[in-house]
Amino acid sequence: MTTTFKQDATALSLARLEFLIGMRDTIPLLVGAIPFGIIFGTLAISSGLSFWETLAMSAFVFAGSAQFIALGLLAIGTSWPIIILTTFVVNLRHLLYAVTLLPHVKSLPQHWQIPLAFWLTDETFAVVIKRYDQPDSSPYKRWYHLGSALAMYFNWLFCTFLGLTIGHTFPYISAWGLDFAMPVTFIGMIIPYLKNHPMWAAVLIAGSVSLATYSLPYKLGLILAALAGVVGGYMVEQFTKSNVRRET
Repeated sequence: MTTTFKQDATALSLARLEFLIGMRDTIPLLVGAIPFGIIFGTLAISSGLSFWETLAMSAFVFAGSAQFIALGLLAIGTSWPIIILTTFVVNLRHLLYAVTLLPHVKSLPQHWQIPLAFWLTDETFAVVIKRYDQPDSSPYKRWYHLGSALAMYFNWLFCTFLGLTIGHTFPYISAWGLDFAMPVTFIGMIIPYLKNHPMWAAVLIAGSVSLATYSLPYKLGLILAALAGVVGGYMVEQFTKSNVRRET
């Protein structure tokens, strides 16, 4: 009995440690989301949403870029089907994240998979995939994932609340240029992964396509850029492998 208790206590301690480290490692990326959350809360009221509707959107949608797009569409009276379709297209990139994470989470029970899927964001993906790819055999990596996800989630809710409550004291906050923080955050997320030619190819191709297709409606350019980057990176990887085989 004592041995079992000690084992349970050790497991709980390790899980808690993974959870806290996941939160800690996400802190640098929270900084990039803070201005966006505050600006969203500030703009939502002027776009026709109530206080509770705005909080509910952040709580149940939890997709920064999609929420901003929905606000813009609501402001011009766009129908709900178009709003849903547009936000769906914008968030299709999460399918790529899900495919990458699938080998690490497919063995988890549904009461883990469902919330982790809901809380999946660009920032959390960038943090947790590095932890999952580490060679140690820790069975508590899902707790690291949960810590990162909850840090992003509650940070977004809190910043939305700040925008709703004190955002009106800064009437021109959206013109302060704070939105630069998000691109900088994404650049910081991407740079560590640029370790070989296929990765560089994927980033450069996706970036070029996104600029070329920026004017497409419903943010379709994002999806085209992501697909082009995946295809380009795969082709360069196959080309590199064939060259290695010929040399050997």
